[in-house]
Amino acid sequence: MAEISASVIKELREMTGAGMMDCKKALGETQGNVQEAVDWLRKKGLASAAKKSGRVAAEGLVAVATSDNAGAIIELNSETDFVARNDAFQALAKNVAAIALASQGDVANQGDVENLKQAQDASGVNVADQIAALIGTIGENMNLRRSQKLTVSQGVVASYIHSAVAGGLGKIGVLVAFESAGDKAKLEALGKQIAMHIAAAKPEALSTADVDSAKLERERSVFKDQAIASGKPADIAEKMVEGRVRKYYEEVVLLEQIYVIDNKTKISQVIADAAKDIGSPITLTGFACFRLGEGIEKQESDFAAEVAAVSGVAAA
Repeated sequence: MAEISASVIKELREMTGAGMMDCKKALGETQGNVQEAVDWLRKKGLASAAKKSGRVAAEGLVAVATSDNAGAIIELNSETDFVARNDAFQALAKNVAAIALASQGDVANQGDVENLKQAQDASGVNVADQIAALIGTIGENMNLRRSQKLTVSQGVVASYIHSAVAGGLGKIGVLVAFESAGDKAKLEALGKQIAMHIAAAKPEALSTADVDSAKLERERSVFKDQAIASGKPADIAEKMVEGRVRKYYEEVVLLEQIYVIDNKTKISQVIADAAKDIGSPITLTGFACFRLGEGIEKQESDFAAEVAAVSGVAAA
């Protein structure tokens, strides 16, 4: 059996909420593979979901910029929240989002961060040099982590910022793209409401067709093993699996989710009702949601040990 470190057990516990000993056993059964251990715990009914706690560690800002039928969103990271509150840092984040909005080709369509770093503003200075200059001034490392741009041929790209620190800047940013010939003011209002829903409900895909096939099959496998373990006949077990898949879609697919504002209507129906109101079809063509520091964790530090190291005294 592979040796299982305490840090890996802790990681699995944070991901699943399962007990420490159950996590240790799961890792032993899966030769230390964390993802397989998550599935093992779920199959045993010892973990409710294969999701991390959602703890955000990175600092900085998410910035959005929109102009009628286009919108861009970027994440600019800093080492500390103190720097994120700096006027110069906020101005840089806004400028990078504006450059992303004005960008074309790969920068616009693929969210290519490396290409975006070479894009220039009206003064002719590229993003990479702007970031480097501010690093030199403030003395703290910064990183343009990601970007995305949405466009429609006719309609609007609406935006929403949660925990805003200034216009277009905050901890969570959302873009929603509507293709429609309807009233733009009403589309904008609808877009903001759907964007607020996205910020709260955290969808992973726009439609069922967009769900990652490998992830779906993995979920099916877990559901099937759970159904079989319950002792149900094969035909009943299969129906149970399909029911769980439908429930899974309602959790991760935007158009299948229940609207958080009224807690009863599917998002697809909310859009259909809005289309009747404005007298024109509405197609939700895409969305983007950036959560500051999502997927990044700071290295944990022992403050007492750091102080001791600086002073040359061993920590107790």
